[in-house]
Amino acid sequence: MKQGASLSRRAVLKTAVAAVGATLFAPLVSRGRYQLFAWSPREYSARCIDLVRGSLVIDMLGLTSLNSETEARWGPGMDGMTDEDVAHFRNSGIDVFHIASGVGGRTQQEAYQNVLAFVGHYDSIVANRPDVFVRIDSAADLASVHGSGRSGILIGIQNSQHFRNPDDVNTFHALGQRVSQLTYNSRNMIGNGSTERVDGGISDFGVGIVARMNEVGMAVDVSHSGDQTTLDACEISARPVLYTHSNARALNPGHPRCKTDEAILRMGATGGVMGITGVRNFVKGREPTTVEDYINHFDHVRDLIGIEHLGIGSDIDLFGYDDMPPEAYARLKANYKDSYAFRDKIDIDEIAHPQRMFDVTEGLIRRGYTDAHIRGILGGNFQRVLGEIWSV
Repeated sequence: MKQGASLSRRAVLKTAVAAVGATLFAPLVSRGRYQLFAWSPREYSARCIDLVRGSLVIDMLGLTSLNSETEARWGPGMDGMTDEDVAHFRNSGIDVFHIASGVGGRTQQEAYQNVLAFVGHYDSIVANRPDVFVRIDSAADLASVHGSGRSGILIGIQNSQHFRNPDDVNTFHALGQRVSQLTYNSRNMIGNGSTERVDGGISDFGVGIVARMNEVGMAVDVSHSGDQTTLDACEISARPVLYTHSNARALNPGHPRCKTDEAILRMGATGGVMGITGVRNFVKGREPTTVEDYINHFDHVRDLIGIEHLGIGSDIDLFGYDDMPPEAYARLKANYKDSYAFRDKIDIDEIAHPQRMFDVTEGLIRRGYTDAHIRGILGGNFQRVLGEIWSV
């Protein structure tokens, strides 16, 4: 994304700072549609607004910020958040952000220390800004966060390298971690990542880690895992397996971050849920790539295993990757193998902004999904499966 375009999208969202706190249900426009936010010309149907505002909305990969400049302005405890920043979170309609990152290290011990720091960082944010955030630890927390005026922080890690032994699972669960992705893109002691050269499965060590995760009630996620590790997890885990942010390989052939139909079927058999991500190169292998291509992945998974196994895992913050500072954006792309197939842009513009859940909902409405189906996709399905996994 070129710098000029990146700034223009953010600039649009800053044009009415004074009005941002009073943006809901802005003037009624024609055709039964509403301009929801004073700082955005986008219009949404009353049905869409009612669905988002009336549902528990869980983004199973939603980050607080991808922008290093924003993070520096906020500070480590987020004391630097402005009223506008807070309003973007509150008005997004997203109740729960699963803030997992691919934290690791050169060794297991280094990964252990890095994840301690990561979890401690988010614990300190929640403690320092209880007016804005609340930590999600239990099914009761999921049930109470909607309508609370606060954004739920669900702590997860996109790598399990920090588990040096099964007892470490207990340690990090006690610190607040509720979801752990077994592997990131490369191999660790547990199994293989999606871009690893050899498609190995879960090791004996990994079997013990999964068993302990099941025992303490920590969700097993394999979004970035290799094909065999993904299938092994579905066989080994005694509790539902999650793909918190993935797409269907049938619609994007050959992409390692997408899941095969076999893997989707096996996940469904565990009772798990798949969060569909809007990352452009995961959604489709060529241009144009639009929100309709994104919605195609919901249709595919629904037709394959049923509506109850669908959710959302955006894999972005409120503004998307393309709004990152140019140098950081270039470094991010350079950190991944060519098989990721990055193009000029990473985001799909229609769903890479603070009110994206409304646009996703409108897309599902266009495809004929019922209100009950949409509520499940927005958060009800992940709420159900997390409640089952966390119940010990």
